[in-house]
Amino acid sequence: MNALNHKLKNINKNDASKTINKQVRSKLTCIVFILISSMTFAQDKTNIETALQCDGFMFEFSLGGGIISVEDSEGIQTFDRYQGGISFPELKFGYMLNNRLAITAVMPGMIYEFQNNDRHFGGFIPSVQYWIKDKWWIHGGVGLAIDGPALYDIKNINDDWNFGCAVMASTGYEVYRKNKFSMNVQSKLVLGRAYLEGDTYRDAISFSLGLGFNWL
Repeated sequence: MNALNHKLKNINKNDASKTINKQVRSKLTCIVFILISSMTFAQDKTNIETALQCDGFMFEFSLGGGIISVEDSEGIQTFDRYQGGISFPELKFGYMLNNRLAITAVMPGMIYEFQNNDRHFGGFIPSVQYWIKDKWWIHGGVGLAIDGPALYDIKNINDDWNFGCAVMASTGYEVYRKNKFSMNVQSKLVLGRAYLEGDTYRDAISFSLGLGFNWL
């Protein structure tokens, strides 16, 4: 009888020990889960705050290449012909109004060949830039078109400067960021008209792909 009671006591102790162990494991699991959840939430919050904390002035220069087509009212050149060109340097200055919206001024442009001379069709365009996502933005504006000689090809027969109106639309995606510096790939469409002497004008359409280097 004593032996049976001893066995029953051992069984009860074992059951109680197993119950306690299960409760301890359950509590530890809950604690670990809470800690992991808290760390994950804190990390996500930090990432969001880092991604969205954009304020102050911004500066960007970009370089790339694309195609440009030029047509003038005298019929010397038409949109039926297009040529490859480089866009460098393109500059952007701006100020962040909030985490998503910035007012900017950009100087886009592309080099083209006209009557054996290298010229540059660009502009100075007040514009607005908006971040649809943390890394994806759209950008557009209307401003001054500038048609002039390429800086390396200024000479007497290629020294005329012409002005008019231009429209610019672009989009870009950020591929790298560290502190205040970021890099993005971008595409840009520019349409403009510059007025020449004698009530004539020159139209241009350019599309480019490039890489932008931004400090914010």
